[in-house]
Amino acid sequence: MPLDIDRYSHLASPLQRWDPRFKLLSLGSFAFGVALVKTLPLALVALLVALILLKLSSLPYHFIAHAMKWIIFFLLPFFLIMPLSYPGEAAYHILGLPFAWEGLRLATLIFIKANAIVLTTFAIFGSSRFDISMIALQHLKCPKVLVQMTLFTYRYTFVFLEEMKRMQVAMRARGFVLKTDMYTLRTMGNFVGTLLVRSFERTERVYNAMLSKGYQGEFHTLVRFKSDRSDYIKAVIVLGITIALLVGDLSGGFTPAIQGWY
Repeated sequence: MPLDIDRYSHLASPLQRWDPRFKLLSLGSFAFGVALVKTLPLALVALLVALILLKLSSLPYHFIAHAMKWIIFFLLPFFLIMPLSYPGEAAYHILGLPFAWEGLRLATLIFIKANAIVLTTFAIFGSSRFDISMIALQHLKCPKVLVQMTLFTYRYTFVFLEEMKRMQVAMRARGFVLKTDMYTLRTMGNFVGTLLVRSFERTERVYNAMLSKGYQGEFHTLVRFKSDRSDYIKAVIVLGITIALLVGDLSGGFTPAIQGWY
């Protein structure tokens, strides 16, 4: 089962009460700003801010940890690959391969920034229903086609996986057992082909049903957003932090004592 990111969007929190339009704009800008940071100290500050935002979202720890373990697993090879493949001057050699401290610094920077951005993404979409976030994105003048593609992709990922589970149950009921032989390879090839055909047919049925209900390429919703002073204050605070990070990064970080890590 995929990670339905808005599973706990009903939990009351300062972020859950934040107008989704302001939340998307300000936290999205923060995530973009984090991606531009080039110094480790400020990347650590951004990670700390992301953790604070996550705390304010009131999302359960186990829910975040379930997703973050895969992100960390994906990022860990950078610590092995980049120090041994960085084109700069090698500090020493390991098993004949050049080891560069700059490569290790870059891998650490990527690791910290990626985690900060992912945690911020959880704070954004985990504290609001995903469909409402998409409607807010549409209110921010994001292209309608992009918004709808994102929503449909998210929604029908679950439908696709449920269809796959039903087919797997049917195969097991007929006595199929995974093995390392040609019969298994042929069966799995047929399985994937059938799954794609069924998914395509279901897509056509859904699209025709939408057309019959008046779909014309845009969302029609009864959701009405209402903002107050607190929404503006939260946005100003987050945007202020983002600007401070970028200005600090352009000015060269905090102190010369840690200049070697830049």
